[in-house]
Amino acid sequence: MESLRRLLVSPIVRHVLQWAAALGLVALWYFAAQAAMAAFVGVAPGPRARTHDLVAHLAVGAVLFAMARNLVRFAVAATVLFTAFTVANALKVAVLGGPIMPDDFVSARNLFLLLDGWQLWAIAAMVAAPLGLLAWMFAWRTPRAWVAVASVAVATAAVLAHPEPTLRTLDARFGDWVWNQRGNFEARGLPVHLVQEAVRSRVRRDVAPAADEVGDVLAALGGYRPGKLVRVANAGIPLRNVHMIVLESFWDPKPLKAARLSADPLDPAFRKLWAATGHATVLSPVFGGYTANAEYEALCGFPVIQDAVFFEGRLRRDAPCLPRHLAEAGYASYASHPNAASFWNRVNAYRRIGFDTYWSERDFALDDMNREFLADASLYRQVLERIGPELDGPTPVFNYVLTYFGHLDYPLNERRPKVIRSKDGNPHVEAYANTMYYKSRELMAFLAELRRMDPDAVIVVFGDHLPFLGRNFAGYTDSGLLAASRGEFDDKMFRTLTATPLVVIDGRRGPLKTGEVPMYQLPALILELLGDRRDSVMKLTARTPDAARIRPLPGMHVVLDGKKVKACRDGESSDAGEACAASRAWLEAVTTLQRDVFSGAQHALRPPAGLRTAAANAAEAGARSAD
Repeated sequence: MESLRRLLVSPIVRHVLQWAAALGLVALWYFAAQAAMAAFVGVAPGPRARTHDLVAHLAVGAVLFAMARNLVRFAVAATVLFTAFTVANALKVAVLGGPIMPDDFVSARNLFLLLDGWQLWAIAAMVAAPLGLLAWMFAWRTPRAWVAVASVAVATAAVLAHPEPTLRTLDARFGDWVWNQRGNFEARGLPVHLVQEAVRSRVRRDVAPAADEVGDVLAALGGYRPGKLVRVANAGIPLRNVHMIVLESFWDPKPLKAARLSADPLDPAFRKLWAATGHATVLSPVFGGYTANAEYEALCGFPVIQDAVFFEGRLRRDAPCLPRHLAEAGYASYASHPNAASFWNRVNAYRRIGFDTYWSERDFALDDMNREFLADASLYRQVLERIGPELDGPTPVFNYVLTYFGHLDYPLNERRPKVIRSKDGNPHVEAYANTMYYKSRELMAFLAELRRMDPDAVIVVFGDHLPFLGRNFAGYTDSGLLAASRGEFDDKMFRTLTATPLVVIDGRRGPLKTGEVPMYQLPALILELLGDRRDSVMKLTARTPDAARIRPLPGMHVVLDGKKVKACRDGESSDAGEACAASRAWLEAVTTLQRDVFSGAQHALRPPAGLRTAAANAAEAGARSAD
């Protein structure tokens, strides 16, 4: 007995027992947390991922325990850290359909600008608590802790030095569905997923294309002669004002049959106007959020193809987007959005794409608030008060308005009581239906006044994306519109996922029947309505193979030709069809041009004499060698 007691109190045995306790705690947390997330949020790694996901969590736990001052501090810090990541990931999957990605860490600061009250404090706690507890846990004066830090740094440096073979190994072991990131998470687990996608981000760093590569792309796309635009007072085009109204989460709830709404949420006047367009739709690059990507497409004329906010890290050059292009013809441009000015990097992004003036939250009287969201009626009134005197002036106006009311979780103030009930018990559907009731009516009152004041203007109105109506596409799944996961979508569901109402009013001609319009084709459509014949890279994306509508999404693209819908998923053998091959080649060319214009050397904007194709360069080199 005495020998057993001595053995148990020996330093080596105590050390082993502490490690066993630490890793055992991680394992217990893992099983409890995954069961809770599956039960309450419907999000968890798949059965095949649980073994290596548990091993990954144990590995992270081992590194943290090597840094820890003692077992108790490790237990507290590790539990809070793992829980914060797991909950944040589950919420993103449930709301937006995809897991945490490396770019989310760059964009996370926007949550502090978006949220208010207890939600803001909750997010702040999810960030501050793990960081503070890690500092509290760390054994600052113990060499073992610093050896653990150094080991992590060396491993990270080795991966960064050789990212391509690392990524090939991870993809071969754990797979990669770019178009189905939820499926990736379910096959990998969160730690492996984050590491794998971080390595991928390193591999695919946007490399600016060379001049000859850009020349080849322009030759393939055709019909564009690059050259420096010259600012002129009148470029020979009708100087009609342009109004672009982007409506937060604006969509038609009528297809939600399972909700059994007590009344039609949309204003009958909007129904009539939309019917005059043939129920036109715009195809958005995003669902439930990331409005800035919808803005980029509608203002710059290029598609978003990655699961990241373009305004945040990929808009690095002053670019010839719609505001700047119109400015060259003498337009004054105004952007209005009653949110924090810096949200989604809009201060810098709006400047880079050419807006003269940006009115944000601090520039508006917050006199009609639905919690933290300014009502559309107040926003419209204040915008008209500012630009109204200029509508008949000598300087044409590009008036861009992005509404804020209608944002999740669809709050209303006492001036806007609930008038619509839902019988399916989904609180998000009922809240959204009532939001649309007021949003559509405030829109129609504004359009009536705007058309009275500016009857010849081009007016473009559309929703930025579909609304969130419950976790894992609930609300939509109840009515058979979508499946619970993108991996279960059929081809037509991707059309449903992206389509929001579109109204284009061509002055006194009235509403136009545009059909389905990918959002990135809106600038070319506006320039066509203005009769603007000047060359622009924004017009190139209006020309697609066989005149089909192409809606790129991360890791895939959807080809729409009348009633036919074909989802072309990257890396799948079913994509061998001719429609996917042609559209994929077009998309690759557009993406190359996009990298050049928005983050590269902008070879496409140089005079024609300075731009050579690879074929021309090769021919010249061959002639020299022959001499």
